[in-house]
Amino acid sequence: MSQATSQGEASNAQTAPLLPQLQNVVATVDLDVKLDLKTIALHARNAEYNPKRFAAVIMRIREPKTTALIFSSGKMVVTGAKSEDQAKLAARKYARIIQKLGFKASFKSFKIQNMVGSTDVKFPIRLEGLSFAHGAFSSYEPELFPGLIYRMVKPKIVLLIFVSGKIVLTGAKSRDEIYTAFNSIYPVLSEFKKQ
Repeated sequence: MSQATSQGEASNAQTAPLLPQLQNVVATVDLDVKLDLKTIALHARNAEYNPKRFAAVIMRIREPKTTALIFSSGKMVVTGAKSEDQAKLAARKYARIIQKLGFKASFKSFKIQNMVGSTDVKFPIRLEGLSFAHGAFSSYEPELFPGLIYRMVKPKIVLLIFVSGKIVLTGAKSRDEIYTAFNSIYPVLSEFKKQ
């Protein structure tokens, strides 16, 4: 093994645990058919429908572990997937369940609406200092919420930054946006590392 590869592997080992892991992918799809929610709720095993509380059928599947909100308009929201592929697979499974109940559901305009990632930078952060230096992007009111809310402009991502070094990134439409946001905030966080 050459010196270059061993150094490359070592530097990867240091950054790998930092890269945010996807925690939730929210996607929408249009089944392109009007749905009778009562029928779906009565005939699908894993469905609940309480029209007084919420105007959609809530359906769950175990693999991939997700929840779908199915509206009478034929629009569907799928949440809980850990990747883009899982979100699409889950959406297709829900569409198939609807088809098996006798609706002529198709699968149109699948779109990732939001991705949530999280990571731990493994060092404590001085949130007061960060908030002061980046006031235009930050909101930090520890009496209301323990984390600093950082609204990044490009990519348009919201980060929740905690004293512990734990970070949650949300509002992304792609995995790349999460990684880009993290890579641009990391040097800033290092600057406000608690000594």
